[in-house]
Amino acid sequence: MQLSAWPSAVHPWPVVRDLALHAESRGYHGVWVMDHFMDNTAQGGGHVLEGFSVLAALAAVVPRVRLGSLVAGNLYRHPAVLANQAATIDVISDGRFVLGLGAGWQENEHAQYGIDLLTTGARLRRFEEACEVIRALRDERVATFDGEHYRLRDAGMDPKPVGPMPLLIGGAGEKVMPGIVARQADEWNVWGTPELFARKSALITQACEAIGRDPATLRRSTQALVVLGRDPVSEDGARAIGGSVERLRDTFGRYAAAGVDEFIAPDGHLKDPERSRELYDLLAEDVLPGL
Repeated sequence: MQLSAWPSAVHPWPVVRDLALHAESRGYHGVWVMDHFMDNTAQGGGHVLEGFSVLAALAAVVPRVRLGSLVAGNLYRHPAVLANQAATIDVISDGRFVLGLGAGWQENEHAQYGIDLLTTGARLRRFEEACEVIRALRDERVATFDGEHYRLRDAGMDPKPVGPMPLLIGGAGEKVMPGIVARQADEWNVWGTPELFARKSALITQACEAIGRDPATLRRSTQALVVLGRDPVSEDGARAIGGSVERLRDTFGRYAAAGVDEFIAPDGHLKDPERSRELYDLLAEDVLPGL
């Protein structure tokens, strides 16, 4: 199981850059950046850096780790525009970019910017078409696509990615989303404890088998808030883990046993960059090596 960092875009740019470099120096596998424009409060404000601009900057200054969006909101951009942004970041990073994409969910952003959030069903249908558009532009020299929501006509994308530019789908839904993941994704991500991950991962495996896809071809990642030194009683229980180093080793062992390929450690709940560095150090030096 590999370890990656998720520095919050709420930090100023120099802090995000330094945390990414610090994680890289500790042997982390990847650095991920969110795609939001405001906090998830009723008023929806706060200092938040735009995710794809941050990823392009990190691609230029952080030389080794994978870089990815966790995850882009589909309704914010036309998928052909997003594919070109992603391919350019992949070129800048020399093939290290992962395009993470989700159907979209944060209500205040859509409301403030006048972007229709759509019903859940309509959002998911549009989302799967967007995945098809991105894969076509990535994989085909010239792409034509005639969908309900998106259309391409002899469309090129140049430059192409120089690496594989995997398409990661972030999604926790248990009815429609597993089928979309099985058909479209190179990687899949979901928040959760080891037990929650295992349950949702089993549904993804079943969806892969239903269409004849080898489930082992799908890379799987997860994340949770890590609360050092105590149980996350006051945190979101389905999205947080915690306790002593020994307790964390046990938890990470259960993640590995559940089939997690990559654990991503967010720092948005910590606020202080020094605490973020402490978290990255503890996971890299004391938790994973003890498994």
